[in-house]
Amino acid sequence: MSAELGGRTGLQGKLTQWLRGRRPKDTADDGGREALLLATAAAGLPLAPAAHPAGYRCSCDRVGCPTPARHPVSFAWQTQSTTDRGQIERWARHQPQANFITATGMVHDVLDVPVEAGREALERLLDAGVEVGPVAESDDGRLLFFTATRGTPEDEDEWWPCELDCHPETMDEHPGLRWHCRGSYVLVPPAQLPGEDRTVHWVRGPEHPLPDPLSLLEVLTDACARYAGEEPDHASAAWPLRRH
Repeated sequence: MSAELGGRTGLQGKLTQWLRGRRPKDTADDGGREALLLATAAAGLPLAPAAHPAGYRCSCDRVGCPTPARHPVSFAWQTQSTTDRGQIERWARHQPQANFITATGMVHDVLDVPVEAGREALERLLDAGVEVGPVAESDDGRLLFFTATRGTPEDEDEWWPCELDCHPETMDEHPGLRWHCRGSYVLVPPAQLPGEDRTVHWVRGPEHPLPDPLSLLEVLTDACARYAGEEPDHASAAWPLRRH
């Protein structure tokens, strides 16, 4: 894979190198977790506390929790999500084991793909000189591309990748590319997943500017199609949808 995956040299690249070298299990007690969360919030991504692993189960104690350690702790997570430094410091210090989610569709969206397809696409995009933005890897086999949000378009007939829209409860229906936008969320690094040494961690840190998602979409859909053993279908990447 391209040596560029860790980010650019210079000031922007330094944070990425630091982030990549400090995994959540290494930073839980030395302030590194808090610093990572504050760096993410400083980049404009709103955060809210989430569940965390309790052994191989979820801290929410729900029997058969469908998304263990991957969901917010409050039903009000959309309004609770914030970039306020003081609030995030209080959450991080009072809930030292908590994961954090970021609510999508406000400032940013996330294009969420199988890790093999994502690595291929990331290498292609960087080799082509495309501004990729932050990228996180989840050890459950997903790569997360953080982009600017498409939001709620003023023109309700704008072309929109409707079949890619993903909400947390429908994730199993989107085994290829999932588009997290309004009403959805993803875990942000550093996060722990159930199992031994399974984490969500940055590949490219939040200091990278958020790109337009459409600048990544074609390469990501191509890579996902190849990963699934299918022929890419560019015509199906978008069609009109009325947003509500």
